Amino acid sequence: MSAAAHEVLSRVFGYPAFRGQQEEVVDQLLAGGDALVLMPTGGGKSLCYQIPALLRSGVGVVVSPLIALMQDQVEALCQVGVNAAFINSSLDFRSLLDTERRLMAGELDLVYVAPERLLGERFLGLLAELVARQGVALFAIDEAHCVSQWGHDFRPEYIQLSELHQRFPEVPRIALTATADQLTRQEIITRLHLERARLFVASFDRPNIRYQIVERDNPRKQLLDFLGQHRGEAGIVYCLSRRKVDETAAWLLAQGIDALPYHAGLSTGDRQRHQQTFLREEGFVMVATIAFGMGIDKPDVRFVAHLDLPKSLEAYYQETGRAGRDGDAAEAWMTYGLNDVVIHRQMIEDSAAPVEQKRVERQKLESMLAYCESATCRRVILLNYFGEDALPCGNCDVCLDPPQVWDGTVVAQKVLSAALRTGQRFGAGHLIDILRGKSTDKVRQFGHDRLPTFGVGSELDEMGWRSVFRQLLAAGVLEADAAAYGALKLSESARPVLRGEVALMLRRRSERATSRAARGRSAARGAADLPRPRPQQEESALVASLRQWRSAKAREQGVPAYLILHDRTLFEIAAALPASPQALLAVPGIGLAKVQRYGDELLALVAGGE
Repeated sequence: MSAAAHEVLSRVFGYPAFRGQQEEVVDQLLAGGDALVLMPTGGGKSLCYQIPALLRSGVGVVVSPLIALMQDQVEALCQVGVNAAFINSSLDFRSLLDTERRLMAGELDLVYVAPERLLGERFLGLLAELVARQGVALFAIDEAHCVSQWGHDFRPEYIQLSELHQRFPEVPRIALTATADQLTRQEIITRLHLERARLFVASFDRPNIRYQIVERDNPRKQLLDFLGQHRGEAGIVYCLSRRKVDETAAWLLAQGIDALPYHAGLSTGDRQRHQQTFLREEGFVMVATIAFGMGIDKPDVRFVAHLDLPKSLEAYYQETGRAGRDGDAAEAWMTYGLNDVVIHRQMIEDSAAPVEQKRVERQKLESMLAYCESATCRRVILLNYFGEDALPCGNCDVCLDPPQVWDGTVVAQKVLSAALRTGQRFGAGHLIDILRGKSTDKVRQFGHDRLPTFGVGSELDEMGWRSVFRQLLAAGVLEADAAAYGALKLSESARPVLRGEVALMLRRRSERATSRAARGRSAARGAADLPRPRPQQEESALVASLRQWRSAKAREQGVPAYLILHDRTLFEIAAALPASPQALLAVPGIGLAKVQRYGDELLALVAGGE
């Protein structure tokens, strides 16, 4: 079966070989078995079901949660000559009927369906008729983590997808996700009845992404400094609130940066227009809440920045994973502060979630905070969280500029004593004023300027103390009481610290190395083989001509430029200088349909650019 799969991979999609576990997944489905696939963003999950759908009898039915994702996937398949369509609320009645007609006539290789549409009796009836005549090749459940009630992308209708197995047990199923810790993984298996499915877990590592976290000081200046290293490049800036999104996007525009806002408070038309601009034009920065991103297939996103702390490591991994899908160097940058923890705790406690769910969400938040405050390689912590062993990467801020560690037991005792003596009713700002001996109105009002702890912390400035407080929260020594507006309380593990029974090692606050300086040191630390960004000035005249041609084709067809050809393919063409259709077919990313459609123009550009 693999020979046929390799032929389709090469002829249709233009790739010379499968990557990682792709071939094993394809063989599993071709043999009629079920599969659960955990593969990082950019790892090639789509091919795992697209190729079996083309080789098995009938249509591949793909469940997808987002209209934009469906449209992108269908447009990409049409570009390579595959008959694909989607069924969702964006279709008018006549288009819906035409797509259903093509489906029932056997004219489609793949059909993408929104879960609520698929679960309607009308579509289930069509499926029953197709299955009866062996007209369904497989069911693919994309973004399968949406089934998890503990997750950040929960979709209630996903739970009902188990009905596919109950109604059509003979049709093989594949569930795919890029983000699933052990808890979410088990929930996918249980809720979708995939106990007999073969599990495929690829490495979660994205070695081309550089991780950097900085303490919040002057966030707008910090963001602008970071974006200065990515002028003219596409990226995403995540903010926690809609208001912050709007204000940040407007401010970036005023700084001469092409920025667009995206959040659920915008009209549907504005959201769609901004998303299409980001996908189809080059160099735009999307400032967004987490409402933006799942399923965004843009390969040349060069950075993802967070101005606020994500609520879990799964969310952080998924959001940062939208950078560098093309395999070239990308950056994940974040600035955060103590207040982020308080806000997230408040949101958890104020939610209507059950007690057990709140407990899980608090644990996830604590893991996120510990990740930020750790003196250990970012990648090691991230991969360990997903159950994967790793060695220090040489491509994160901790590896490139290792922080100093010091014995913080005494300062921790000062913090804990100040919290106890004030009744555990105050937040970090007030406690820092007490420790530093600042006689503010509030300190005097409560008589806290007469406490034994008043002024005992003059050895650290305010930023230094804030670093200590964050690390005590990350270590679980302090807890933020959301019900008391962020008041800091001692946890059970604080007692041994107070009594001096355990030593507490803390990370010393320091100015992080700039991204450029870190880049300069990475080779010396053994990271010379990591992907490097291609400076724009290094692009040849031929690459520039190919880009211009690609942009014109994309505008003509109303599709994103990367659906015509990826950046990497442009560089491969410029390197190989193909002089015939057969030579063009040898370029990774160019299949037969693209040679037939664009071959003459590409060869003319190459001949004119040599």
